[in-house]
Formats: sequence, structure tokens, C-alpha cells
Amino acid sequence: MKLGARIIKTGVAIVFALFVADILQLPSPVFAGIAAIFAIQPSIYRSYLTVIEQIQSNLIGAAIAVIFALMFGNHIVIVGFAAIVAISIMIKFKLEKTISLALVTVIAIMEIQSDDFLTFALIRFATILVGVIAAFIVNFAFMPPKYETRLFSSIHYTQDEVIRWIRIAVRHASDHNSTKLAIGQIKDRLIRIDQLYLLFKEERGYSKKSRFTKGRKLVVYRELISSSYRSIDVLQRLHLHENELMKLPQHFRMMIKERIDALLTYHEQLHLKFIGKLKPEHMEWNNSEAFMQRQEVMDIFVQQIALTETDEDFSTYHLLHLLSSILEYEEQLEHLDTLITSYINFHGTELTVQIEETSY
Repeated sequence: MKLGARIIKTGVAIVFALFVADILQLPSPVFAGIAAIFAIQPSIYRSYLTVIEQIQSNLIGAAIAVIFALMFGNHIVIVGFAAIVAISIMIKFKLEKTISLALVTVIAIMEIQSDDFLTFALIRFATILVGVIAAFIVNFAFMPPKYETRLFSSIHYTQDEVIRWIRIAVRHASDHNSTKLAIGQIKDRLIRIDQLYLLFKEERGYSKKSRFTKGRKLVVYRELISSSYRSIDVLQRLHLHENELMKLPQHFRMMIKERIDALLTYHEQLHLKFIGKLKPEHMEWNNSEAFMQRQEVMDIFVQQIALTETDEDFSTYHLLHLLSSILEYEEQLEHLDTLITSYINFHGTELTVQIEETSY
């Protein structure tokens, strides 16, 4: 079992919250530990938002608990009614994510059996607040998440797998069921990559320059992900129409294979170019004379469609789909190349992303 950073930080936050509550000599420090559990979030920005929301929910829960306890007592039925009111108010103020902490506050205060109720209620409120703030400090200072490295590594290794499957599929060497299973797994990974992108996007810069650089970098990462989606679309087309493609003339299949191989190499080089491990002049796609122009490819496709129109065993519809996916993939890569070149020209000295040894 792999222990992630969030698991470790949750344990550290609990210890830190209990330690601070003990230093402050707060009774029932366990409530600080419980509050710390709810405050740990996957990013610093989310943790900041959560702290704000939890302070609000803590205030609402404490106010409701005090009002109900003073007016109706602290019978278990009254506690239940107070919880219902607290939930309703939290929903009204769109604080659904912190309902759990508000209910902890309600129960923690209403279970107090003391003549000096208000003083103990204030102490319980402060104890829970200590737990929330302690968790935020841990999330900010201890093992801060590095989502950019994780994001690029995930994109890189996922794309590497897509490229391997496309190279196998375009040579008609892939097993049908294995390819189908791989496509499903890769799509699941791309969904997780989208989630990582959102977490990276939420991270805030501390200066105007860093925010500007981050904005341009986000555009590049969005296009890196879009390029991966385009490549998986090519793989899916090759997989769905593998039998039809086998019926094409040998020279035409070779043209498709060479075109796709060139695009895959281009895609690999773009990843290396982005992290500064490939000189721009060594980009294979830059030597345009080595490849047919896009219009020439389309003309050959049209000619082949005309030749196969009378073939009942082959559908030109499938060939058009394949042509469309290849050309869209090519255009996506050229657009990505333009963005990467622009980013390197303006922010080349600020490239810090590295490829992790493992991406998952």
C-alpha cells in the first residue's frame, strides 16, 4: 500500500492540532484533532478556501448550539433539532462542504454540562478553531503539493503508452481485445490528468510576474492534454477500422503508416522540447521537405476513396473518419509547437518541470 502525501499530512495535522491544544491547555483537545481532519485539502488554495468556510460553519454551529442550549436545554432531542437547523442554514448559505464540522461544533457545545456554559462553549469553539488553523499550517508548510511535476509526468507517460499502441495498431500487429482494454484504461488516466490540471490551475502565484507566467503555462498544459485526446482518437479509429484498413492497397497503407509515425515522433519531440531537453533545430517536423504537404495527403485520400467506391467490402465513410482524425491530430501538434516555442522564447529560463520516474 502506497502512502500518499495527503495521508501523511492528515496524520501530521492531527498530531499538530492536539499538540497546540495541549500547549494552550484547552480541555477536550480531541475536538481540535477532529477538526484538523476536515481541513486537509489536496491543494493550498483549496485549503485556504476550506479554512474560510470552516470558520464560518464553526461560527454558525456554535451560535445555533448556544441559542438552543440556553432556550431549550441540552436534551438529546434538542441536539437533533439544533443539527437540523444548522444543516438548513448551511445549505442556505451554500456551505454544504463544511456541514460535518458545523455538526461537530453543535454536538461539542451542547453536550457541555456546566453552570458556566458560555465560557465552556467559547473554549470548545476555540478548540475546534485551533484544529482548523493547525491543519491549514500543515497543508501550507509540510510537503506542499507539486502538481506541475505530477501533471507533466502523467501526461508524458500516458502519451508514451498511447504512442506505443498506435505504432502497434498502424502495423496491424495489435490484439483486438487488448487494444480495446488499453483504450479504456488510457481514457481513465486522461480523466485523472484533467483533475490534476484543475488542481494545478488552482495554485496561486505570489507576484504579478509569476501569475502571468502561470497563465501562459496553463495554456500549454491544456494543449498538451488536448493533443493526448487527439492521439487517442487516432488510436480508436485505427482500432475500430482495422479490418477495413487491411483491404487498402499496400502503398496506401504505407503512406498512412509513415504519416502517423512522423506525427508520433513529432509529438515525442514536443514533450522533450517543452522541458528543455531537445534543441529546437533538431525538431524532425521542422524539415518540411521530408513530409508530404497536407493538401497532397488529402488529394491522395480523395483518389483512394474514388478507387474504393465500387468495393462493397470497404466503406469510404471509415476512410474519411481516419483522415479527419489524422489531420486534426497534426493540426493540434502544430498549434502545440507554436505555443511551446512562444513560451520558451519568453520564459525559457523559468523551465523547472521534471519527469518523475513513475507517474502513478
